[in-house]
Amino acid sequence: MLSSSKIKSVDFYRKIPRDLTEASLSGAGLSIIAALSMMFLFGMEMNIYLSVSTSTSVIVDQSSDGDFLRIDFNISFPALSCEFASVDMSDVLGTNRLNVTKTVRKFSIDSHLRPTGSEFHSQPISSFIKHGDDVDEESTEGSLSLTAQNFDKYSHLYPVLVVNFYAPWCYWSQRLKPSWEKATKIIRERYDPEMDRRILLANIDCTEEGNLCRRHHIQGYPSIRIFRKGSDVRDDHGHHDHDSYYGDRDTDSLVKTMEDLVTSIPVESHKLALESKSNNGTENTKRPAPSAGGCRIEGYVRVKKVPGNLIISARSGTHSFDASQMNMSHVVSHLSFGRKISPKVMDDVKRLIPYIGGSHDRLNGQSFVNHHDVGANVTIEHYLQIVKTEVITRRAYKLIEEYEYTAHSSLVQSLDIPVTKFHFELSPMQVLITENQKSFPHFITNVCAIIGGVFTVAGIMDAILHNTIRLMRKVELGKKFLIDRRNSIA
Repeated sequence: MLSSSKIKSVDFYRKIPRDLTEASLSGAGLSIIAALSMMFLFGMEMNIYLSVSTSTSVIVDQSSDGDFLRIDFNISFPALSCEFASVDMSDVLGTNRLNVTKTVRKFSIDSHLRPTGSEFHSQPISSFIKHGDDVDEESTEGSLSLTAQNFDKYSHLYPVLVVNFYAPWCYWSQRLKPSWEKATKIIRERYDPEMDRRILLANIDCTEEGNLCRRHHIQGYPSIRIFRKGSDVRDDHGHHDHDSYYGDRDTDSLVKTMEDLVTSIPVESHKLALESKSNNGTENTKRPAPSAGGCRIEGYVRVKKVPGNLIISARSGTHSFDASQMNMSHVVSHLSFGRKISPKVMDDVKRLIPYIGGSHDRLNGQSFVNHHDVGANVTIEHYLQIVKTEVITRRAYKLIEEYEYTAHSSLVQSLDIPVTKFHFELSPMQVLITENQKSFPHFITNVCAIIGGVFTVAGIMDAILHNTIRLMRKVELGKKFLIDRRNSIA
């Protein structure tokens, strides 16, 4: 067995007898300073250990949210009617989706972006509209032509006024003309405007009466509107609430629709025309006309993660548009990519990473206005480059997935009908932000290093100070001894 004396020989911390040590004021001062330094450095190390640090890397996109990307938007067009506003999608793989309505909502707005009513419902209507035969020379004249001077007179005179807003150059207006004139003749014979006084069919040439057409928010030709007199006259500006007709344009369909409108009106009464609830066929062919010339479009679409386009334009298979008069100015209230992120989650992430989220909705609140300085037929294009960012927590939990983008916009003249185009491209790389956690052993090692280091440095300084003071005392004693000896010799 090893003796206790042999065990003691390996003691690293040999003790000096207390009676051989001596305390000093300088040592006490250094000890206090060393203790305070240890406490300060320990607090700093503890703060570093508890704080969160991150590392950023760029890797090949490893998306876990599927092959589709969601685009949320809320865009206001002060000069594009909800009647024809269409949201279209296309991409480089050949996908084309026209007039997306399932996830898109439209609200009529005025030129100041103020809502003018409830949601505008774009009910699905057959893309095929039946037209009549070719022009018949015997029935090409006869309908009344209205102007800005006599429109109000006739709209208040007849319980039902049906107006064909047309443009002579329009192909669809030309196809409608023979059927419209025939229907006008038949209705006039059955319901004499002078004797019966319940219904009147009329025309308005929008190339001649541009202000009148703009007053009723006509943007596509031909537009058939059904006006009713009486309590449906709105307080603001005295305009009539009215319906748009979207049914077939052959003579028989037009005549049937007009007769359905008349059946509920007594011959000798000029009261408000009430719609017959039994006329389901008529209900399917007309809807309330837009009460303002602008439209706010909001909703979302899902697109493939390849370069593509989100296009908003005026679209109709049976109407023509005057491209020179179209203005695609708009205000972007919101445009973002990916899943919706709640404000609370975004605030929490920004506390961790202040710079994240700055480009998540870069276009929000921006206006893109065509003041006609560059001429007509102006398309507004936005080129968006999208980069995905993921934040991973210290427990390997995915805190957030968000898409940030850069945007470059321009106004471009085009030979086609003006549109608003958002061209987007996704980067094949993604930014990965990882939250790093310091290990507890590393914290303990640093604490030990702080204590040992401060203790050692303080000991060295104490030894230097102690030896310096002792040397100074020896020098003083030597000088004193020499002085005393000289005095004794003298």
